[in-house]
Amino acid sequence: MTELSDREAELVSAHEQERPARQLGGPLRLGVWIVGGLLSVYSLVVVFRPVEALEHRMTFLAVALPLVFLCYRSGWSAFLPRLFGRGKDAGSPPPEPPAEDDPLAGVSRAVAHPEGTRRSERPSVADWLLAAASLAVLVYPLLDIDGFRDRGSGAALTDLDIVAGLALTVLLLEAVRRTVGWSLTIICIVFLIYAYYGAYLPIDWTIGHRGFDLGQIVSQLYTGTEGFFGVPMQVAASYIILFTIYGAVLDYSGASKFFIDLSFAAFRKSRAAPGRTVTTAGFLLGTVSGSGVATTVSLGSVAWPVLRRAGYPKEPAGGILAAGGIGAILSPPTLGAAAFIIAEYLRVSYLEVLLYATIPTLLYYLGIFLAIEIDSRRFSTHAVQVDAPKAGKLLLRFGYHFSSLILIIVLMALDRSAFQSVVIATAIAFALSFLDPQHRMGLKRTGQALAKGTLEVLPVTAVCAAAGIIVGVITQTGLGLNLSAIIVDFAAGNLVLTTLMSGIAVMLLGLAVPVTASFIIAAVIIGPALTTLGVTQAEAYMFVFYYAVLSEVSPPTALSAVAAAAITGGNTYKTMMMTWRYTLPAFLVPFAFVLTPNGQALLGQGPIGTVLLMTAVSAVAVAALALATGGMSGWPERVLAAIAAVLLLFLEPVPIVAGLAVLAVAVAVHLVRSRRRDPA
Repeated sequence: MTELSDREAELVSAHEQERPARQLGGPLRLGVWIVGGLLSVYSLVVVFRPVEALEHRMTFLAVALPLVFLCYRSGWSAFLPRLFGRGKDAGSPPPEPPAEDDPLAGVSRAVAHPEGTRRSERPSVADWLLAAASLAVLVYPLLDIDGFRDRGSGAALTDLDIVAGLALTVLLLEAVRRTVGWSLTIICIVFLIYAYYGAYLPIDWTIGHRGFDLGQIVSQLYTGTEGFFGVPMQVAASYIILFTIYGAVLDYSGASKFFIDLSFAAFRKSRAAPGRTVTTAGFLLGTVSGSGVATTVSLGSVAWPVLRRAGYPKEPAGGILAAGGIGAILSPPTLGAAAFIIAEYLRVSYLEVLLYATIPTLLYYLGIFLAIEIDSRRFSTHAVQVDAPKAGKLLLRFGYHFSSLILIIVLMALDRSAFQSVVIATAIAFALSFLDPQHRMGLKRTGQALAKGTLEVLPVTAVCAAAGIIVGVITQTGLGLNLSAIIVDFAAGNLVLTTLMSGIAVMLLGLAVPVTASFIIAAVIIGPALTTLGVTQAEAYMFVFYYAVLSEVSPPTALSAVAAAAITGGNTYKTMMMTWRYTLPAFLVPFAFVLTPNGQALLGQGPIGTVLLMTAVSAVAVAALALATGGMSGWPERVLAAIAAVLLLFLEPVPIVAGLAVLAVAVAVHLVRSRRRDPA
């Protein structure tokens, strides 16, 4: 599990929003890995020997941005020939079909290239020039960081400052285009145009402003911590890099293999065991991966043959794989990158954000497990004998892999910073790797893990730096408050309508840009709209977080579901619908903690009695949802169960009592109708 196979890597790159990296070879590959490893070492050292914020973020980007241009293709050589009707692979022979027993047999020919066809690639002269330019414009301010900062704060930038700032803007736009595509690039360009030409908008338009010249825009974006080097960049250069290093060390130390083996060993005998196994494995793998699509593919290559043998049809199996994969970035202790940004925006500890996510995560997995239990009967699945050691034996031999995960929580509870906690946990995971001769972290594996930690964070770094354009422009022009006022006015000040519009907007945004970018944009625009109507910042940001993540399982794109369908060979649309059904609680529960006074209990806020009671009521609501979406055969009882779920999620005494009553009626109707159909 330390490396995806060629075919798995191709599948991830085909359905992940991030573009595939080059396959470097020879001395260049070694050089890139050395530089990446050194950046990881720098990031670890800075935790205990802090560097001033602007200097640290500039230094980090000065190493990461050149690596982006060396590691990621420009794409122009493939794009331009298509304008003239020629694809980049025109004239090449078709790949051989996969073997019948291949777990990725459902992958299309466009994705499932046979082993050995991926060639090493060399960066072009233009790539080297862009890398050099990136280094120059980021090292230039570091030569006199105090003078540079003073010129920015005093709006007295030199011509060279402005040229360097404009050059960095163009370089970041190109880096984002290479790593995540055109959507975010175009959005950033639109914001820059808005900042420059805003004065030309009609004077009665709410979003109009006085306009800013190039010097003012560059000063905002380049010389302080409001633009390129703002909170998103801080998160990439601290939280995210440290957690990717930790995940890489866990991976190379054999934790991935242990998590999968333990999941298969824990649920062996019941008909629902295969589905529960896949979901549990997805949760554990999330500590290593951090990507919904990557977890889905890693899990699918191992789990799809088991689900197939258990009798699962292709689409439900794909839905389980995608739901398990996306759950990986919804679940503590290593949430997605957006969760780290929440901690910075709210100025709270990362442990508090983990607390916010705990109950929604429990409800999410409760919904999946209930749906799996229902489907195991509907599809008449059966237990599958898996060749795996017993769970007890695995825990005794390799259970130490859990220790670093637990240690992160314990250290943060003892008031250690998240940065120090994850570094210490990484050191523990490294030391414990020597208990397994097959995965001990010698010099080579340690270097590979450090390099992997940096290389995996490159796309996120480009996204976070470019997102600084959006955040900087919004701050400079006051656009965030203006747009939030427009949203509130359009919804006539109604919180329910505002929340519904916000959820739809975040999901639509997530269809075009990665989760991290969609969260940042939505947080600065939609967050204020919700807080204006009385929602707390924690509730608003967590709502945006969940809907940004859930864009990966939302039609019509549903990246994780599409990847799962490619593995199983199932119908893509039906797989999306099954995934949506499995993840339904994650779509509805966020409405509960935004719309209801007791909803904050679902974020772990309030008296412990209230938290426990509201959690129990929400669990019953999730069970009602499971009955409504598959546990009952007739439409009357399904409709009643759905109504009961909605009433229960109001989390107020009268609706709770009404919801329980409606649910009781739904169950009674179901039992009566079942007996009439089967008198025996």
